[in-house]
Amino acid sequence: MVCVLRLFLVLSALSPAASFAQTSPGPPDTIAARVQACAPCHGAQGQGTDDVYFPRLAGKPAGYLYNQLTAFKSGRRHYPPMNYLLEFLPEDYLKTIADYFAAQRPPLPPPAIPVVSNDILAHGESLVTKGDFPRGIPACLSCHGPAFTGMEPGIPGLLGLRATYISAQLGAWRYGNRTAVAPDCMQVVAGHLTEDDVKAVAAWLSSRPAPADPVPAAKGSYPLPFACGSEPN
Repeated sequence: MVCVLRLFLVLSALSPAASFAQTSPGPPDTIAARVQACAPCHGAQGQGTDDVYFPRLAGKPAGYLYNQLTAFKSGRRHYPPMNYLLEFLPEDYLKTIADYFAAQRPPLPPPAIPVVSNDILAHGESLVTKGDFPRGIPACLSCHGPAFTGMEPGIPGLLGLRATYISAQLGAWRYGNRTAVAPDCMQVVAGHLTEDDVKAVAAWLSSRPAPADPVPAAKGSYPLPFACGSEPN
């Protein structure tokens, strides 16, 4: 909670909407300086921290990061500390924050050592790379890309995340605690997953090594299997 309060105070004080003449020198007025308030939770370059529920931000598409910031601001995505601290920040400032973290390129962390059986890993690999069409589950790579680095402007990469975080987010989609602009494709897909599916997908993705080029694919690099509201045409 301390890092969230610090973030709120710094971002609010340095927000363009809150700028005013100062009688004494203030902190460096650059976006790099401003977002250091995010570092206790998300890392100095957005690379993530040891807390399993604060994800990596670095290198994700700016459109995706902006969508998440506006979702927290509006309350569509539920996490009270983030909802509170973003409530009064202007849209242009959120775009600047998103652009900053999208441009960061710290190395991905080492892949996690699986703590599940080989059968569970194989099930996760199958769902991620092939899907299960009889159950209405497309392969994760059909949207997130063959290297799982995402695609501009709104599809995030899936690497560099802990299994616990991936599992928590899939659960949030399944139960409607996390939503996106309609058509909400992730909520539809996650709704077809079982608890065992989620465990397997999270374990396999978190154990993947970094690709040679972690940059998100350019917009339109591959066709999506269905329309998705967070990925405009």
